[in-house]
Amino acid sequence: MGKNQHVVPAGEKWGIRGEGNSRLTSTFDRQSDAIAAARQISINQRSELIIHGCNGQIRERDSHGKDPFPPRG
Repeated sequence: MGKNQHVVPAGEKWGIRGEGNSRLTSTFDRQSDAIAAARQISINQRSELIIHGCNGQIRERDSHGKDPFPPRG
């Protein structure tokens, strides 16, 4: 499983940051573009996508890896 991918505000833009990294992987003008790119990375790495809002708080999560606690039936 790869690193979780975070979509974070980066000044006037939006960035993708791998969990534990200090530098952004890439930046985008629109959050929707950053989410689409981060989702693709997350799918490829079988990791979790974590989307932050303008205030930096987590607003959404999406798991693309092996979920350790899958829902029952």
